[in-house]
Amino acid sequence: MIDLYTWTTPNGRKVSILLEELGLEYRVHPIDIGKGDQFKPDYVAICPNSKIPAIVDSEGPDGKPYAMMESGAILVYLAGKTGRFLPQSARGKYDMLQWLMFQMGGVGPFFGQVHHFLRSAKEPVPYAIQRYVTETRRLYGVLNERLRHHEYLAGEYSIADIATYPWTARYEWHKTRLEDFPHVKRWFDAISARAAVQRGMRVPA
Repeated sequence: MIDLYTWTTPNGRKVSILLEELGLEYRVHPIDIGKGDQFKPDYVAICPNSKIPAIVDSEGPDGKPYAMMESGAILVYLAGKTGRFLPQSARGKYDMLQWLMFQMGGVGPFFGQVHHFLRSAKEPVPYAIQRYVTETRRLYGVLNERLRHHEYLAGEYSIADIATYPWTARYEWHKTRLEDFPHVKRWFDAISARAAVQRGMRVPA
């Protein structure tokens, strides 16, 4: 059994999508980050960084409960545990890892800053808005060029796509038109049509 500690954010939904794709049994524990649940001692004991998501696998690598934080690491762990959504060839594996790192180091941080400065900042900060919107469009361009030549980021559907999709699902939050990036739109529409993705995007209820 997997216990999933999560909230309605792109990072949280990466893990719920993968759990739905894998068909693993899991329990959801909502961590309301707007109310500060992530700083409560019981949760910090699971996730020392006080971020979501986190998991506890009752059957960890040694057969004992195992707690994990950091969404990208959780995806690698669950995919490795089941042997799914990880390309089997050496080239495919490293393609997947580099695009997963692209999401973790680029898409997530920069899209997140756009969300903050366009939606949450107490007052407009024009320099920050311009900086992060410009970089977000550049990152969409990188994705678009990759997807011009590949059906999915690593060639086959993998955790790299699962990691990136929930961030692009908020394209309206960062004032992006998917029509401006037709290969991203094709990829986005294909993933949106997956039943497991639809279920995972509704977690937590």
